[in-house]
Amino acid sequence: MTIRCEIVSQDRTVFSGDVDIVVIPGSAGEMGILPKHAPVLTTLKYGVVKVRARGREELYTVAGGVAEIQPDVVTILADRGSENIAEIDIDRALAAKKRAEEYLAKGLPADLDRYEIMEAALRRANLRLDAVRRYRKSAAPRLPEI
Repeated sequence: MTIRCEIVSQDRTVFSGDVDIVVIPGSAGEMGILPKHAPVLTTLKYGVVKVRARGREELYTVAGGVAEIQPDVVTILADRGSENIAEIDIDRALAAKKRAEEYLAKGLPADLDRYEIMEAALRRANLRLDAVRRYRKSAAPRLPEI
């Protein structure tokens, strides 16, 4: 028995398929969802979504969002930039982290919206790098500690 999983970001469908289990970073903690799960609506924190089908696991980052769980489908609406961990561009993530850290090091500017955008960019970059460090063993030696 399987459950349908849809991971959707603002601009694209990141994953769509039938899986055995979905593990999500719910705001109240990690949740494992199996077929025939009771209906639930939950917010997501920054973290990793794990989908397993036929013994194969795929991992996706999510930077917040919501998940709607029904007995036969899990729909994840990611706030920003959800991506498969295997496809994360390490150099791009490191550059984004550096840009955000440099901007934030200047202190509070008059434009607080821009400051909050850069804080969120730093959190996303750190999420990507941490996910690569934890789950992509081939890339771990290249990465500096956070």
